[in-house]
Amino acid sequence: MSSEDYLKDISEIKNLMNKSSRFISLSGLAGILAGFYALIGAGFAYWLVNKSTSGYLILDGEIFRIILLDLVLVLIFSVGTAIYLTTRKAKKNGERIWDATTKRLLINFLVPLIAGGLYILIILSQHKYGHTGALMLLFYGLALINASKHTVNDVKYLGYTEIVLGLIGALYPGYGFWFWVMGFGVMHIFYGGLMYFKHERG
Repeated sequence: MSSEDYLKDISEIKNLMNKSSRFISLSGLAGILAGFYALIGAGFAYWLVNKSTSGYLILDGEIFRIILLDLVLVLIFSVGTAIYLTTRKAKKNGERIWDATTKRLLINFLVPLIAGGLYILIILSQHKYGHTGALMLLFYGLALINASKHTVNDVKYLGYTEIVLGLIGALYPGYGFWFWVMGFGVMHIFYGGLMYFKHERG
């Protein structure tokens, strides 16, 4: 066996091991669209709060409930788009969408995300609103980093970015909304675009 054949075999084995341990069918386009959904949702929430007479949120108020519905709709559209585009990409690549790697990815992603979501609900029930946006970014970033070992590395760097934005947002709670927009909107579009051009285009 020549050295070129040997290197080729090693490369193929490495690719097979990588495919078996990592879920590589995540869609960058889904990230881009999730960012746009977040920007649209944030724009609606900003308009709604600023047109109200009080100009701020009350936990048991009507505007808060509408904004909560707005966030839920952004989440539903983002998750639905991700499932559809990722499933389509996996089928195109001849990969299984649901296997042990996918389960590990979801578990590692959902545990910190659900824990963070419950913590945020607890502090909201105590009428502590100031750090909500920062906490969303922090726990989301931790969830991405925790799940990144089971998928492409770009997810890890997005997670680091979300954590940094969350920490800065905690220092400036009055600007939490804008850091949320940057993290969930702009950064999703940026990293989704990177993933698309690196792994999907062509």
